[in-house]
Amino acid sequence: MKAIQFQPGIALDQPNAALEVELPTPTAEGHDILVRIEAVGLNPVDTKVRPGADAEPKTLGYDAAGTVEAIGDAVTLFKVGDPVYYAGDITRPGSNADYQLVDERIVGRRPTKLDAAASAALPLTSLTAWESLFDRLHIDPAADNSGKSLLIIGGAGGVGSMGIQLAKLAGLTVIATASRPDSKAWCLELGADHVVNRRESIPDQLKAIDIPQVNYIANFNNTENYWGIMGEVIAPQGHIVLIVEQVGTLDLGGPYKLKSVSVSWELMFTRSLFTTADIQHQHDILNRVAELIDAGKIKCTANDSLSPLTVENIIKAHTLIESGRSIGKLTITK
Repeated sequence: MKAIQFQPGIALDQPNAALEVELPTPTAEGHDILVRIEAVGLNPVDTKVRPGADAEPKTLGYDAAGTVEAIGDAVTLFKVGDPVYYAGDITRPGSNADYQLVDERIVGRRPTKLDAAASAALPLTSLTAWESLFDRLHIDPAADNSGKSLLIIGGAGGVGSMGIQLAKLAGLTVIATASRPDSKAWCLELGADHVVNRRESIPDQLKAIDIPQVNYIANFNNTENYWGIMGEVIAPQGHIVLIVEQVGTLDLGGPYKLKSVSVSWELMFTRSLFTTADIQHQHDILNRVAELIDAGKIKCTANDSLSPLTVENIIKAHTLIESGRSIGKLTITK
């Protein structure tokens, strides 16, 4: 099979940063299914795990949509021919290839109303947003959450775009951050009640909309840059979830201690990394997201697409993501 592999230690703007190679088609065993890839989605994580100088060439790609080509002997959730989508496992070869092995328990059935490209835009961001809100912040989507507020830092990004929609379904008042007119319009289109400019004083803007403190914060952007702000605007006994690893040391004292604030990390790959007892929860989440898409309750957040899946388009996609100016999700169709 053909695969696109990033080469060790070569900068993105240099020749041969990535190459198309020929690899053996893997065999499905156990809980694995072999998926024929039809489209892939791009995420910031793709740009962060390109191989360093001392590493081996690496097939990246952590969002995909395709069709089940073969199944392992322990597979019970899918059969050959099923259309699927998933975010994969960061420890295994990725989706920038003709075929990929993936554990059935982290795979969902594709939305029936979306094509492969639109489906490939959803898994990683949907899982991250869902786990952030409902598993880490412990928001009950079935409860009456009216009167409770959520600040989403990074509202126009892939995860923020899904987070806005899921939080509104749960009945929360959602405030999103954005800095450009197009990203602000995107957040409002997805259902945000308010949008504040991340380049201006967030505490002052929250006071201006009469929500000086929020019950929850989902920080889908830089952790250190917002640490002081989050401590200021989180309500007593509030909850914060983070997804971007800090560079330095975070001070959990000060307002965090005085307010008894709960801080959680969210990493979508945790369940697959450790084969946790609840690993199949991701299968269930993706199936639920597909149901919400098909029912018209949430929308796909794909905003740009390239074709075909080539070295040139992979490089172009990584460059765009690293620019920090992308809105929603970028996909590449085979």
